[in-house]
Amino acid sequence: MTFLVDNQLPQALARLLASKGHNSCHVTDIGLDEAADKVVWNYAVRHRMVLVSKDEDFLPLANRVGKTTPWIWVRLGNCRKQHLLTAFSAALPRLQAALRRGDRIIELR
Repeated sequence: MTFLVDNQLPQALARLLASKGHNSCHVTDIGLDEAADKVVWNYAVRHRMVLVSKDEDFLPLANRVGKTTPWIWVRLGNCRKQHLLTAFSAALPRLQAALRRGDRIIELR
């Protein structure tokens, strides 16, 4: 699985995913840190990436018919970076199972 981590989440999350054996990058790594949501979404679709974001503006894009990509919707609220990384790491097996099932929107609460 290849992950694209959106701007409201730390680059450390992309590094955590890489340390777990996944291809991953942060939007800042590919020059999309200032890009509109639709540009980020289309990049993820084009490159067959799983988008990881806290931005609920992706909900209409994730629900549309046609070309789409899985979206992990991080809904932990404001928290320290270490809490986010710990929660994501603990949930990763569940998230991977949902991705393998073909779930399009996966919430991390």
